[in-house]
Amino acid sequence: MALKDVPTTTRATARPSARRRAREIALQALYAWKLAGGDPLEQAKTLEGWVRCDQKFAAELIAEVVARNELLEKTIMPHLDRSLASLSPVERVILLIGAYELAQCPETPFKVVLNEAIELGRSFGGTDGHKFINGVLEKLALELRAGEIARVRQAV
Repeated sequence: MALKDVPTTTRATARPSARRRAREIALQALYAWKLAGGDPLEQAKTLEGWVRCDQKFAAELIAEVVARNELLEKTIMPHLDRSLASLSPVERVILLIGAYELAQCPETPFKVVLNEAIELGRSFGGTDGHKFINGVLEKLALELRAGEIARVRQAV
């Protein structure tokens, strides 16, 4: 059974949740940080949507991705089919956010992490970038969340 065959209990809604908005804000702020430097949290606070997002979660994502950037990149690299430098900045930041959530947010089910990253890729990434993001994060989930994946598969 492939990861995509594991059922998920999340459901899509017409309006994005505050946590999804937080991921979008974090992506935009971290993207700007990767390109131009500066303080990504201050950048996030100026973005449209900051008021409606889960601000605590957005701030956590931003702070932790910045603080753990090098470690997260090293965690991602073995699962890439090309160099990290060759990735678009958007894909790179989405992978950093997904890797952080898989490694440090066990309360968020792995399928939610993957689905949210795929949606960010569809909304902000290039054509078919979401497929690449899915493939990399599925491999990373198998490494970081093997126990959770096994429990979900047993329940099926």
